[in-house]
Amino acid sequence: MAKTNQLGLATKDTQLLANGLNDLLANYQVFYMNARAFHWNIKGDKFFELHLKFEEIYTDALVKVDEIAERILTLGFTPLHSFSDYIKQSAIKEYKNISDGVKAVEAILDGYKVLLVKERALLKMSGEADDEGTNALMSDYIREQEKLVWMYTSFLQ
Repeated sequence: MAKTNQLGLATKDTQLLANGLNDLLANYQVFYMNARAFHWNIKGDKFFELHLKFEEIYTDALVKVDEIAERILTLGFTPLHSFSDYIKQSAIKEYKNISDGVKAVEAILDGYKVLLVKERALLKMSGEADDEGTNALMSDYIREQEKLVWMYTSFLQ
């Protein structure tokens, strides 16, 4: 019989899930900071529209950062919690001094592309591990972000 954690999930599976969630957490932290910087630094004729949109993005990302960290804790592991770890682990590029709306939206879309790939991998992994909690989070995130990708892509056209 396999060793299980306090949730009744296989310990080896939850370790892999926690590792994947920590990777996702690092990427969300960099994504959050990018969106925050775009919100602060945006200029131009779409300022009012994009200023609000970037605030929506970083507010949503902050909620997800907390949910992901708490899911890692629920699985019995420790979330990453230093910016040096986030920068080292994140596949999302750190952006500096972007005030152009088109470049900022392109960077947001690049970030969503990274997040979606990682979330789909976690969705598959959590499904195989019977981890409904992680699976539900990833399913919700994917659904929300696919719609946002469509909307921001439409903005650029």
